Amino acid sequence: MELPSFSISFKLLVIALITVGLAKFISMLHRQYSYWKKRRVPYIWAMPVFGTGWRIFIRRISFPDYAKFIYNYYPNVKYVAVMDFATPTIVIRDPELIREITIKNFENFPDHQSFINEEVDPIFGRNVFSLRGERWREMRNTLSPSFTASKMRFMFELVSKCSKEFVDYLYDHPDFSSSMEAKDAFTRYTNDVIATVAFGISVNSLEDRDNEFYMKGADATKFGGFLRLLKFMLFRMSPRLSRIIGLSFLSSDTASFFHRVVSETVKTRDEQNIIRPDMIHLLMQARDKEKPTSQQMTIGDIIAQAFIFFLAGFDTSSTLMCYIVHELAINPDIQEKLRKEVDRYMAEGNGEISYEALSKMEYMEMVTSEALRKYPPVVFIDRLCAQKFELPSAGPGYNSVIVHPTDTVWFPVYALHHDPKYFPDPKKFDPERFSEENKSNIVPYTYMPFGLGPRKCIGNRFALMETKILMAHLLHRFHLKPTEKTKIPIVFSKAQFSLHSDDGFWIGLEKRNV
Repeated sequence: MELPSFSISFKLLVIALITVGLAKFISMLHRQYSYWKKRRVPYIWAMPVFGTGWRIFIRRISFPDYAKFIYNYYPNVKYVAVMDFATPTIVIRDPELIREITIKNFENFPDHQSFINEEVDPIFGRNVFSLRGERWREMRNTLSPSFTASKMRFMFELVSKCSKEFVDYLYDHPDFSSSMEAKDAFTRYTNDVIATVAFGISVNSLEDRDNEFYMKGADATKFGGFLRLLKFMLFRMSPRLSRIIGLSFLSSDTASFFHRVVSETVKTRDEQNIIRPDMIHLLMQARDKEKPTSQQMTIGDIIAQAFIFFLAGFDTSSTLMCYIVHELAINPDIQEKLRKEVDRYMAEGNGEISYEALSKMEYMEMVTSEALRKYPPVVFIDRLCAQKFELPSAGPGYNSVIVHPTDTVWFPVYALHHDPKYFPDPKKFDPERFSEENKSNIVPYTYMPFGLGPRKCIGNRFALMETKILMAHLLHRFHLKPTEKTKIPIVFSKAQFSLHSDDGFWIGLEKRNV
């Protein structure tokens, strides 16, 4: 006799849930449509659900071109308003405003807009990039001493050994190196560097192509593909739902692998008092048992920091190397000038490059800086508003605007680096922009390959060191040449959120008689 009553109640509950869901959906659509319009600021129309970035998700435009599209939409304003899904976002075009936000008023914008917290993914959500507030500040202060110049010198021999072994393999295998897909090759190099420097594991990914460390790294950094895109969208649109259904960013196998490797390494070193000049040792040193228990670095913290170090090195650094060799191959005059500098320091060091010698290479620094200008590691840098902040009017005819907590601001790195107002003839690869005579002409806060302010990339010294030492060994042993497969100019992939090429990075290595 009670079944009809139960059935009616269940139907009412379903109707209520659908009604609430529709109401929230309609409210979100109204917010996307009207939020910026009623505030009288320069804004770009947002498609329902996807926001202003809908062109990316239907693969109509690459991420770098999307950045330039936003940047150039209103060419004479200080900022442009967009909707990142349902999040109000302001893209800052004015260098002085970028300084205000990243330096002068950093406390108003101290965090990144991390879409994954440690409840959803303990490894991804616990690293120094994702942490917020006081926890980020404590972790940054703990890690900073590990990334000083003296600590880079401490790890240099390990990196140099990896680079020499990598170049030796290429030299001994001309069938492989005469026409080489650089992204695959350099990713294997950075994998080996991070494996030994961050995790204390020696691997050679050119010889052992399917080693577990490389395969797990490839899985962790695979951000393209339809399923990963859907997962990313769910994280962005509904972190709470992602948490409820137990969705994690890393696969369980990959997360378990990194957890096991780091845990076993730390345990063995603690028990046997092993000291090795690598990142695990520096992180273990950062454990301060004098601190309150709540502030001590745990094994989970060490795993998370080692992982983000791996993630950045595996993909970002290898991509930078690809663009450097690409530009050197198609600009032989620049290549030859850099080779002469390398050969000079090699001769002085009897065939070796020391950390001090690498630091003195002025033209190497200029070439690397120009590669980072033309092909920055990130297209946008983001900051999350923590305290209400008033931006001045974007220009004549517009109102000032209040940025509220949970709103975000973006700095369009790629677009700024390609603005002819700041970098004349931006498509040209010209290391002379960064010569001693010319670099002072660069407008402050228009060049930011590693970010700005207290949130600047903590590992930039290491990334530059592993890149430069490899370039030095490559140029000393080879001439770099384009092949039939080399794409000129490079066309950016529409399936990635970074500066990747669908056609790969093909390069030919011709042995030198050294």
